[in-house]
Amino acid sequence: MMAELAIANAAFAVIKETISNGGDIMSASSQVFSFFNSKSKIAVEASKGDSDCEAFFALEQLKQSEEQLRELMIYTGRPGLWDDWLQFQVDARRKREEAIKTDARRRYKARQKMVDVFNIFLAIVLVSTGLFAIVGLAWAIYTKGQF
Repeated sequence: MMAELAIANAAFAVIKETISNGGDIMSASSQVFSFFNSKSKIAVEASKGDSDCEAFFALEQLKQSEEQLRELMIYTGRPGLWDDWLQFQVDARRKREEAIKTDARRRYKARQKMVDVFNIFLAIVLVSTGLFAIVGLAWAIYTKGQF
């Protein structure tokens, strides 16, 4: 979690430096993405509940940085940039969640296929064993009860 926080802080520092040097927010787009990606990872780790206090303060620090970033986007970006960015984040999160669900479905289907193959193999073994036993019993009866 600390690595993600360091990445987010470094990205935010680059964003602020880019804007203070006369650049626009779009020239630091990779850093903006890095900041929000790190924030997302920290939020996921915080939801796991490993270290509540550490996660709370990391998210609080990122919330303050995000508020400053919002102001930067509003004052130095085009009109509606912040709203468009929020919509982009919602769409990206939805796509990530859908990709996770699709991957889980794919893994489930593969596991089901393996179970089906094993069941078919087991049925073949049981049927062939049963047939072998019946043929062996018939042979024993045919040879007048000698085993």
